[in-house]
Amino acid sequence: MTTPFWCLFVIVLMPYVIAPIVGVQRARQFGTVDNKNPRQQQAKLTGLGARAQAAENNAFEAMPVFASAVLVSHLAGAAPGTAATLALVFVAARVAHVACYLADLDKLRSLVFLVGVACCVGLFVISA
Repeated sequence: MTTPFWCLFVIVLMPYVIAPIVGVQRARQFGTVDNKNPRQQQAKLTGLGARAQAAENNAFEAMPVFASAVLVSHLAGAAPGTAATLALVFVAARVAHVACYLADLDKLRSLVFLVGVACCVGLFVISA
């Protein structure tokens, strides 16, 4: 498996790594985890819990863009070294994005988000 595909595997797992943080925050804030209506309970989260939920949602939202970029670069036969570098930087940016969300560093979070977007654009560009 290529490095970009391994990176895609990491990105697919990322929301599921964040999910337990959300669960812990739900239990702390509400005394229990409502498994019958989890989305209603998640919508009431504040502070760290709300930021963790937003980070999880954003991880799910970023996944298809990155997956498309990786697949297009692979199918187009783009330079493997460049694709690997862009994919690794994307993973690093996404990890930093989650850390910034949890730490409430909004401006830095936006910056690392843009780095991730640039990596996806770069994967498409090297495929052209």
